[in-house]
Amino acid sequence: MTSAARRIRDLPGPRGLPIVGNLHQVEPSRMHVAIEDWSRRYGEYFRVRLGGREIFVIANPEAIAGVLRDRPDGFQRTPRLVEAAHEMGFDGLFSANGERWRRQRPMVMGSFDPGHIKTYFPSLVAVTERFARRWRRAAQAGADIDLQADLMRYTVDVTAGLAFGADINTIESDDEVIQQHLDKVLPALLKRLFALFPYWRLFRDRRMQGHISALHRAVDTFIAQARERMARTPSLREHPSNLIEAMIAARDAPGSGLEDSDVAGNVLTMLLAGEDTTANTLAWAIHLLQRNPEQARRAREEVRSVLGEERLATRYEQLGRLEFVEACANETMRLKPVAPIIVLEAVRDSAVAGVAVPAGSFVMCLMRPGAVDERHFPDAQTFEPARWLADAGPAALSSAKRVAMPFGAGPRLCPGRYLALLEMKMVLAMLLGAFEIESVEAPGGGEPLERLAFTMSPVGLRLRLRERA
Repeated sequence: MTSAARRIRDLPGPRGLPIVGNLHQVEPSRMHVAIEDWSRRYGEYFRVRLGGREIFVIANPEAIAGVLRDRPDGFQRTPRLVEAAHEMGFDGLFSANGERWRRQRPMVMGSFDPGHIKTYFPSLVAVTERFARRWRRAAQAGADIDLQADLMRYTVDVTAGLAFGADINTIESDDEVIQQHLDKVLPALLKRLFALFPYWRLFRDRRMQGHISALHRAVDTFIAQARERMARTPSLREHPSNLIEAMIAARDAPGSGLEDSDVAGNVLTMLLAGEDTTANTLAWAIHLLQRNPEQARRAREEVRSVLGEERLATRYEQLGRLEFVEACANETMRLKPVAPIIVLEAVRDSAVAGVAVPAGSFVMCLMRPGAVDERHFPDAQTFEPARWLADAGPAALSSAKRVAMPFGAGPRLCPGRYLALLEMKMVLAMLLGAFEIESVEAPGGGEPLERLAFTMSPVGLRLRLRERA
């Protein structure tokens, strides 16, 4: 940090009120929209005050990348996030800081290695076939599909099957045993992060505690089942068949420094992250394809050329040939990032873009403004997947990846990115290979409302399909 650096308090920003600051101007479920609007008014570097906390907001992608790469030594998760995650029982790699993060990282990153993911592919095919049958029944009945709810059934079943070796089959069940608890946790976490004070410690929220307890019982069951399998088949310690076995093997390795709580915390984190982020991105992708018929036609032609008479991908190699479908996923994440806001705490005194950031300061990274800026992407508001293809040229692709960072950047890059892309390509290939999309409608028509519940999702999309002739 230099003496010439500006101070955060000297930056422009919206006027607030005593005590609450700008909180009264921000609806939690639309917080990202309000702060993105302020970035258009005040520029790429400004300040907001949420309660008693002044926050340095950054919308410049180069500066954001620098902050994200300077983790965990320069920036880390905020104390409120770490405490809330611990109290809610999913303090895995996502919310860990410092040495705890370094200790857990090899276990989780190794579990999500692309080689492991490829090994799990037959299970992914089985879940996708089950999902296709669900949508086929809806198409035959001429019924609307609650897109968000169905996609979350799929992602939970995939996570449980691929990661935990558990076939919970919510796709073919009328119950939502896991989802009815998962869906309550992330919105509650967001509410706690931006509360004026930790109100939940003043009284016992029995309903939320019930959801958390139910999730922990499910996690304990997954871990116990995995340990039983590994006891019966010791070779699984060297060659685990799923992610939870890989984590248990890493935890039990001599000198790992890991504990059972590390495994449990990361299992629950996988369930939460695996359900929400991928399902939301898929919902946005299907909406955008329906709104852009020419892009949908090109994606459909690619899928049917690669799959032939098959209605979904049954071989891992097929997914590698779905380049335009993958480009659709990347373009969706550029326009509709499910994590539009990342809030971090400065570990040490530093400077960002000439602004002094003392240790303990909070920095908010806005992930979308740079990705929809004409300076970085021509026709930036247009859904144009071709910008992610090799034909765009290495310089354009490299620039795009530096600006749009849906999985983050630096050492804390999302470990589940390979699995997430695999799921997206599987569902989109199944949808385009087996069905014709008749409609994707939001309540009241028009564009779906964006709702922030820790991750950003479309509100109320209904899908109507007919079977491919």
